[in-house]
Amino acid sequence: MIRRCHGLSLVELMVAMALGLVVSLGVVSVFTSASSTRQAQEQLALLQEEGRFAITQIRNDLAMAGAQYCAGTGGSAQQSATGVYLDGLRAPTVYARDPDLLMRALSDVTTSWDSAYPVTPREPYSLPSFLAMRGYDCTTSRCVPVDPSSKRNPDGFNIPAMGKGIDSRVIGASVLTVRYLKPASGWTITPEDSEQGSTLQKNADGSMTVRLHPLRGEPKVSEVRKDAPLVMLADCSSAQIFAVRGMGSSQLVSSSNNFVQPHAFQNMAAPRLFSLSRDLQTVTYYLKVVDNGDGMRHATGALVRRVNGGNKALGGTGEEIARGVERLDFKYGVQALDGRVRYYTAEQVDQSTRNDCPALPLSIAGGNDRGCLWRSVSLIEIGLLLSGQNPLYSLTPDELAYSYAWDEIATPASPMAKGRKVTPVQQGFPLPVLRREFTAVVAVRNANP
Repeated sequence: MIRRCHGLSLVELMVAMALGLVVSLGVVSVFTSASSTRQAQEQLALLQEEGRFAITQIRNDLAMAGAQYCAGTGGSAQQSATGVYLDGLRAPTVYARDPDLLMRALSDVTTSWDSAYPVTPREPYSLPSFLAMRGYDCTTSRCVPVDPSSKRNPDGFNIPAMGKGIDSRVIGASVLTVRYLKPASGWTITPEDSEQGSTLQKNADGSMTVRLHPLRGEPKVSEVRKDAPLVMLADCSSAQIFAVRGMGSSQLVSSSNNFVQPHAFQNMAAPRLFSLSRDLQTVTYYLKVVDNGDGMRHATGALVRRVNGGNKALGGTGEEIARGVERLDFKYGVQALDGRVRYYTAEQVDQSTRNDCPALPLSIAGGNDRGCLWRSVSLIEIGLLLSGQNPLYSLTPDELAYSYAWDEIATPASPMAKGRKVTPVQQGFPLPVLRREFTAVVAVRNANP
């Protein structure tokens, strides 16, 4: 029997291998495309989550800017010389004689007495408006009205200077500081014959004694031992800040370091006493350069929320709120007589004087109340630019494009598009990542429009 052997010729084998290679390449291409799409979707989802969380956190603090105990305003609204329609301010009266004591008691202050403003007070005065809020707009090279970093400004505070290195402040990102009375802080003042709560007593020499007997949930006396010797006595119609001795003990006495001694008004409505450096809470937002953690030494920006200068003894913190934040910008809205809100830059608000604002109850003699519109900001527009942090080199030019209102670029454009006020390259961030803009407008509940 003759048997024939069947098999593949070399040509047939090569054709089969070529076809198999084509099919394999197709499968790999589909897999790679699917993987790139999945990475982009995951990056976009993370970006959206971080952006929403960051906006929510900022909104909560900005809405409280300038908040006092009870209401922050009072009286009927009147037109100022420039048409701004504002009501009267209810600002705390400062009796403390040493003006530097007030500045030392507060965190993140960038103005000293007798500099651009204010002049040193020689008699009781209303708490200056710029201590309710102050913002700083930054470009790639400078910040206005001043640089808040103490490394570039003698009156600055200890946040990093702008730069590309890790732990530097992100180049071109704005900074904002707001202050408000911390909710549920302080000690309840009760009638002198009460068996519970803290009490006031007027002494023969005119000084005031506060006997502290904290109620449940109120701070222990020992907790304020390291606080500045300044307290604020407030009710729903007035507030006064004065120097005391005996901080950290159960008995505080108004000291001789006051222009005049504070007053214990009759029929005070729900009075409370506060430790100024702890309870008049300072919150500062800025962006810090951090390692994105991919092992390739790529950097990204982190939104930092700093409370009371990060001083733990005063209940301060300095925590990252969100990562991937590359831009942070603000606009400040003030309502005019016609009801329209006009938005100003930080420098424009800072240049305001008493001609632009309602009169403070006790203006500082010899000053012009510069920066008075800081207390009158009623709306704040927030701009954030979030990135996906980790480079994706498969992204197309269309996917890399983004819009950002502060660049005055309304339609998506390249990261390096002409007209960008600051680019990722200038900041030291990688280009091939997804970027999206987040905006919000916050109504400042404690403004006085």
